[in-house]
Amino acid sequence: MRTQVAIIGAGPAGMFLAHLLHAEGIASIVIERRDRRYVEGRVRAGVLEHITVDLMRRLGIDARLREHGQVHRGTNLSLDGRLIHIDMAALTGGRTVTVYGQQEVMRDLFDAAEARELPIVWNAADVVCEGLQGNTPTVSWNDRDGRHTLACDFVVGCDGFHGVSRGAIPAERRQSFERVYPFGWLGILADVPPAGHELVYANHERGFALASMRSTTRSRYYIQCGLNERIEDWSDELFWDELRLRLGPEVAARVTPGPSFEKSIAPLRAFVCEPMRWGRLFLAGDAAHIVPPTGAKGMNLAVSDVLILAEGLGEHYRGSSAGIDTYSQRALARVWKAERFSWWFTSITHRFPDMDGFDRRVQIAELDYLSGSPAAQRALAENYVGLPLAA
Repeated sequence: MRTQVAIIGAGPAGMFLAHLLHAEGIASIVIERRDRRYVEGRVRAGVLEHITVDLMRRLGIDARLREHGQVHRGTNLSLDGRLIHIDMAALTGGRTVTVYGQQEVMRDLFDAAEARELPIVWNAADVVCEGLQGNTPTVSWNDRDGRHTLACDFVVGCDGFHGVSRGAIPAERRQSFERVYPFGWLGILADVPPAGHELVYANHERGFALASMRSTTRSRYYIQCGLNERIEDWSDELFWDELRLRLGPEVAARVTPGPSFEKSIAPLRAFVCEPMRWGRLFLAGDAAHIVPPTGAKGMNLAVSDVLILAEGLGEHYRGSSAGIDTYSQRALARVWKAERFSWWFTSITHRFPDMDGFDRRVQIAELDYLSGSPAAQRALAENYVGLPLAA
């Protein structure tokens, strides 16, 4: 078997890249260790930057997005119940974000892949990358029919934080940067109307809360929790009571409680691997970086990675290596800005275990300043809707 680009992982990074390469006339094969139902069913982010929305439109996979996506022109912060509205569209020249679940994005990507006959290998076990420093690297895997080997020009690791791709770079040739946060997010999904038409990020003396949504009839809510807490300790009734307390009376009055059909606890961490290229291997998405969910950057960073990489691969097959040679530098420039924003946004909205009175007063002062400063609001808005790709 042979192709031009082997893509490991059929998540957002891998599938967006496959479609971008297809549009460039570059052959690729996606290799995924799970099946479509599993990948499509994972509950993930739901806020799309304008760059992601524009790409779906460009790829011709935005029909359902246009029908079901919710365009948000602003967002809200809450400090012990006092709301601060950020008019993102007004502050950024009309740029917005769109609420549309990652599960829906994956459905659109997979449906279009079937229609375009983009090859995907499902249930690939024991994936191994070899020959990454040569001209013809290979990717091999097992399935029920035995061992298979795919020769290619390039390998792109889009297989997430726990995938095999990053480990194919020798330890002495890569550097990792990590920040593990001392709390997690307890989240639920419920088929109830959302508390408003925009998100609310709440900073309360008892901890962070987020009022979000997936549609006009499905809500997504989170509260900050300890890493040692268990889902079993949180009944729906306890969750709704704590959520409404942290959101404050104005927002709480608009919360419609109901039975949850999904409940999970997610730890928060930040992680970056440098470089994002080694020989004929490129890393993209969660294989290279993780951001706290506060800034809604995870899937959007995967999109910016593969936009940069697809451009570089297109240039390569037209005779120039400049794009692939600068891929890691360009991608990391945007990654670190997103890491900075997610760290900052987390720092002003969450209660940290070691916070003392001074830390709390500084946090309140930061939010007070944000509430009255158009310049500070513009900086938040520019980062939230998504910074441009690095030149």
